[in-house]
Amino acid sequence: MSPCGMNEKTHLIASASADQTAELAAMLAPALAAGDVILLQGDVGAGKTHFARALIQSVLGMAEDVPSPTFTLVQTYPAPVCDIWHADLYRLTSIQEVEELGLVGAFETDICLVEWPDRLGQLAPAHALTLAIRTSATDEARMINASWTDVKWDNKVSRWNI
Repeated sequence: MSPCGMNEKTHLIASASADQTAELAAMLAPALAAGDVILLQGDVGAGKTHFARALIQSVLGMAEDVPSPTFTLVQTYPAPVCDIWHADLYRLTSIQEVEELGLVGAFETDICLVEWPDRLGQLAPAHALTLAIRTSATDEARMINASWTDVKWDNKVSRWNI
């Protein structure tokens, strides 16, 4: 059982290419709303930033420059409904550093994409969608395991019924 008292749901998606991974992000983008948090897990080079970039560009409706926030830690983008936060927590070493970013407040009011969410510890929101991205047989192929407990993700993830 999850902290919300609901069972975890999962959906496994196979992506054959970087383009298909970007298409998956674009399918999800129109369903996102303020308070939606996506936790992006995976090794270095798994495609976390690629997915986030495609999703941000889809929400914004334009080919915005979306650099990796590895060194800035957080990039924000003003979107029509709410801001989009893209965080890369790889370099953080403590919960206090996460709190100083203002990310926890954004979890309730904005769309947040968080790479290296293990750094959140107990600050990880229970209502988040987790996407575990793993490399596969070919260079560009990926397996994406989506997991969630909050029912708000049921219809959003169903967009990937492929």
